[in-house]
Amino acid sequence: MIVVGAGVVGLAVAWHLARGGASVTVLDPEEPGSGASSGNAGAISSSSVAPLAMPGILKQVPGMLLKADGALRIPPTYFPKLVPWLARFLAAARPARVEEIADALAFLQGSAVEQHRAMLAEEGAPELMRETGQLHLYFDDAHLAKDAGGWALRRKYGQKIEYLRGAALHEFQPGLSPQYQLGVLMPDLGASTNPRRHAEVFARGVRRMGGQILHGRALALTTEGGRVTGVSTPEGIMRADQVVLAAGAWSAELLRPLGYRIPLESQRGYHVVLPKSGLDLPRIVVAADRKAFISPMEMGVRVAGTVEFGGLTRAPDPRRAAFLMQDIKRVFPAASTEGAEGFWMGHRPCLPDSLPVIGPVKSWPGLWCAFGHGHLGLTGSAPTGALLARAMLGPKPNTDFSAFAPERFA
Repeated sequence: MIVVGAGVVGLAVAWHLARGGASVTVLDPEEPGSGASSGNAGAISSSSVAPLAMPGILKQVPGMLLKADGALRIPPTYFPKLVPWLARFLAAARPARVEEIADALAFLQGSAVEQHRAMLAEEGAPELMRETGQLHLYFDDAHLAKDAGGWALRRKYGQKIEYLRGAALHEFQPGLSPQYQLGVLMPDLGASTNPRRHAEVFARGVRRMGGQILHGRALALTTEGGRVTGVSTPEGIMRADQVVLAAGAWSAELLRPLGYRIPLESQRGYHVVLPKSGLDLPRIVVAADRKAFISPMEMGVRVAGTVEFGGLTRAPDPRRAAFLMQDIKRVFPAASTEGAEGFWMGHRPCLPDSLPVIGPVKSWPGLWCAFGHGHLGLTGSAPTGALLARAMLGPKPNTDFSAFAPERFA
């Protein structure tokens, strides 16, 4: 079996396949976990079931265009290209569709913390995940009300939520700006202390169980007799009885010659790292007004966030890093930015309905998909790997992948 893509999703799939006894080769032009998998906020958010497109999102679109420092940014020059994607995005915000999406995400991610814990323990690296929860910050109840739909969905699917107000919030998390007077705590969520090393541990496990990880670029999926038979590379054709497409934001390009037009966009995310922040930060803190994740990690405090739609070739915008530096100061005024480093931008594969593409491709036997997890790639990687491997190694697919099927975009 060949897995195209050595991001955290592809590595988790390969890990579970190898654990199930399959002979696995992972193919990627870069080092394992070096792309978007390395630069995320580290959140393992099993209860993140609310899609990006929620009812009322249409009102926010003008601000996306006009505010250069907006948490969700669409450069005006890219907007015309994004219009078809936005039309699907807005259609996904219908209340009935939001409920369907939330149900599918809950099914996929509900066991994410447990799945990651088990994989890391088996690889002898349990220290890579802490289970100290997430704290989301709001100015007041009126501010919280803007996100009421998302919190209602979390509660519906069993997320434990605690509210901290005023002095209790500031005692719980020292150093916060006084503008934040309401905190929403989810005490049982997980977080990676080093997302790059997290992915590398999965890669180590693949090798430990007999799999191999090769440097190489997949130029195309090869076909014969109506099925996918392997991968074409600059060095030649690699044949396989089954191929998993887990190439992140580049996956749609490989599917297009097979007749699939997947509306996959790069949800460009940024981060900076503060190695000497001086903060007492035991858990991820999220500034709801900016959607900025402030995460304690092995290398310091990582400030990650913003969503920018600009495609795969547009150069990173250094202003986004400056905005993140402003964000940390808004939340923790005394935070030290001395030695700030690691300005980074990565391509998170994003679909308009916030659901990844997972499962078999009906028109092309031998081809399976595992891409499009957006900002939830780390969260969804372990459960995606378990689900897909079980289906691929069983006598027949034993999971209903219809909610995640590529055919939904036909």
